[in-house]
Amino acid sequence: MRLWPAWRSGVRCLVCEGFSWQIICRRCQKEFLTPTLLKRELEEGFWVYSFYSYGEIAPLLHTKHSFIGAEVYRIMASRSFRLFGREFSLESYAIPIDDRIGREGYSHTAILAHALGQEGGIKPLYNRLIPRNRVHYSGKSREYRLSHPRNFIYRGPKGSIILVDDIVTTGTTLREASKVCREGGGEPLFALTLADAAFR
Repeated sequence: MRLWPAWRSGVRCLVCEGFSWQIICRRCQKEFLTPTLLKRELEEGFWVYSFYSYGEIAPLLHTKHSFIGAEVYRIMASRSFRLFGREFSLESYAIPIDDRIGREGYSHTAILAHALGQEGGIKPLYNRLIPRNRVHYSGKSREYRLSHPRNFIYRGPKGSIILVDDIVTTGTTLREASKVCREGGGEPLFALTLADAAFR
């Protein structure tokens, strides 16, 4: 028997604060979480596609630092990554960026990759892009990010892959990950993120 989180018995929606059976009510999901595909070229030939501008969903993204973030991310992933995966027919692998389980008890990038692989030809693979330097970039400058690389190790397959993360800010992490994957025989087609901080 599955034990449902406490909010399943009915709580207030995180967005409108109305009564809801989900942590984000269906009306707010439809109004605020209908994706619009954004794209940005990080380097020649390597693009990142995002579903929301950062400013649209910033408070929801910040829930990844708490236990309720798992449910919030599942909802956002279902309304974006899962729909994308359904329409994307090319067989490939989804590789989440740094999908280690945090102190909250889950990995937000693993949730995104899982949603991407629920339908269509994309298969998620976990624990294949491992950072040797577990630095946190939240709120840090571009200079800090460049001087503190993640030093990834790629243990994934050769062939077509899609990199998965929650936010693209400067693109430093995704560029580093793409380079390491190519050196290991992976062929990054593009990256997918929930939000792009360049679009506000």
